[in-house]
Amino acid sequence: MTTAAQTRADYAVIARPDRDLLGEGPLWSARENALYWVDIKAPRVNRLSLASGAVQTWSMPEQIGWLIERRETPGFIAGFKSGFAQLTLEPLSITPIGAPEPHLPDNRMNDAKADRHGRIWAGTMDQRSGPQPQGSLYRLDTDLTWRTADSGYRIANGPTFSPDGQTLYHTDSAAGVVYRFDVTEEGTLQNRQTFVTLGDGESPDGMTTDAEGGVWIAIWDGARVSRYSPEGVLDRSIPLPARQITSCTFAGPDLDRMFVTSAAIGCEDEALAGALFEIDPGVRGLAPYAFGG
Repeated sequence: MTTAAQTRADYAVIARPDRDLLGEGPLWSARENALYWVDIKAPRVNRLSLASGAVQTWSMPEQIGWLIERRETPGFIAGFKSGFAQLTLEPLSITPIGAPEPHLPDNRMNDAKADRHGRIWAGTMDQRSGPQPQGSLYRLDTDLTWRTADSGYRIANGPTFSPDGQTLYHTDSAAGVVYRFDVTEEGTLQNRQTFVTLGDGESPDGMTTDAEGGVWIAIWDGARVSRYSPEGVLDRSIPLPARQITSCTFAGPDLDRMFVTSAAIGCEDEALAGALFEIDPGVRGLAPYAFGG
């Protein structure tokens, strides 16, 4: 692993017929040898076969922020604007689980991850990007019930976990802050601290963690992904030819490949805005956890 604060790296652009308005939520599926991700604004689900390079898409009936594989049952749990739902793609089937915020009609699901216990941690945001902190972080348990884990976010984003699962990193993109929490075995968050703060108009977006405990953050309006040590020290940045970088994940049988999503909305004049990129992270990642229910 290089420790230079800024390095140049080659990247590949995944060939596709069009680009994402708001690409997000990349998910590595080992059982399919495929990468899934969403376009929140299209809205649609995308799938890249790592064996053939073929890309499939499925149109969704409403905005979708993420999807997470189920551990024992085929299909996914997904975060739609209307709330949590069970999702299968072939054939397409959407079964609502419930809406955590029926009192906030302008809010939507934005980003999520599963933990080692099979629970999903999912954030919300006001899609109008209003000044009030109307977003929250929810925990969806394996019995399909949910509860509020934290609140007071404008744009809740990018949860990821330390390799031992005892630390949760979570972001308020609008505030430019990544927080870290201690996570109890029962799923309670404690000891919230500031992990990383960005400035100069840049925002931390989606995140992932590598096997060494490094936290990789997609930098919205920063045209890069950056790796921070568990102590919050920047030790690597990989520049990309798109300003609005949204999320990243490790993939491949050895978890040594990294895929990065981006957004075209608001910067349509950029040739590669909204592209899906592949970069060499120089380190292996962690396998994503599936939902246990």
